[in-house]
Amino acid sequence: METRATLLGMDTDTIQKKQVAETQKALEHTLAEFNSLHTGKASPAMVEGIVIEVSSYGSSMPLRDIAAITTPDARTIQIQPWDKTVIKDVEKALQKANLGINPVVDGALVRLNIPELSKERRQELVKVAHKHAEDGRISVRQARRNAMDALKIAEKEESLSEDDVKRVEKEIQKTTDDFVEKINEAVTHKEKELLRV
Repeated sequence: METRATLLGMDTDTIQKKQVAETQKALEHTLAEFNSLHTGKASPAMVEGIVIEVSSYGSSMPLRDIAAITTPDARTIQIQPWDKTVIKDVEKALQKANLGINPVVDGALVRLNIPELSKERRQELVKVAHKHAEDGRISVRQARRNAMDALKIAEKEESLSEDDVKRVEKEIQKTTDDFVEKINEAVTHKEKELLRV
């Protein structure tokens, strides 16, 4: 929740820009969540964000920062760490990531063989996708609420005309509707992708 102090002194342009930035961030987060759901087809997006605890470096970093991630075929993800000494750390992180796939270490490579999804697993993933979509819609509506609160304060502070307030309210609502529609389209697309055999 925004504090009153952070909302003071915002003009209508700033209010709308802030709302668009917040809704864009919510959309991007939702799409990233969708990408992490695997559809039985190998994709680097399934693993690139997994955080690897690299014991020899004494730090943790995303897999994409320490390895080349490729898909030599539709059912295999191949991970080749640039530093061969981190292979065990990569294997351990992939096991912990709860992907439902066991990593296979083959010399300097780690392979993930993506199994065919069962009908039940596909249905579970559809439910997960819908939950991510709902979380995204909630974030978009929260951005609208923040913008409306800021507008109410601006109306009092800046003595905005009733016409200006109505116009900006409509624009705030239109932004909200547009982004909710984008999330709805994305979840529909993801559902089709997950159910496609």
